[in-house]
Amino acid sequence: MQRTFIETIERNSLFHRELQARLRAAGVELADSPDDATAILTISIDETDQRVLSVSTRNVPTEYEVYYTVEYGLSSGEESLLAPQYLTLTRDYTYDETLVLGKAHEETVMREAIVQDLVRVVLKQLSSL
Repeated sequence: MQRTFIETIERNSLFHRELQARLRAAGVELADSPDDATAILTISIDETDQRVLSVSTRNVPTEYEVYYTVEYGLSSGEESLLAPQYLTLTRDYTYDETLVLGKAHEETVMREAIVQDLVRVVLKQLSSL
């Protein structure tokens, strides 16, 4: 993994940016193309969203779940070093329609924390290879 290329469709996602930063901080050189790399880290799924967990008697959402899903694998040439791994992390929060701005900020902070946890799990798996 000395020179790694990250293959992904979502180049501007929170996960991709955090993963790049943490790999660089760990001393991994990131290649600009797969031809220049000794390993290819493929991120085939990089999705985040939220869903309603509960509603009030007036049919207004009162609780949401934020989730982030990634699927990734590592290969070197034709050899698979890490079979595709599928991870989903979730967090939930209560929603109050009178505090919309605060809850939007809370969701953003929560999503960033999920990404940091995902990257930590991915790096731990990669370091064990």
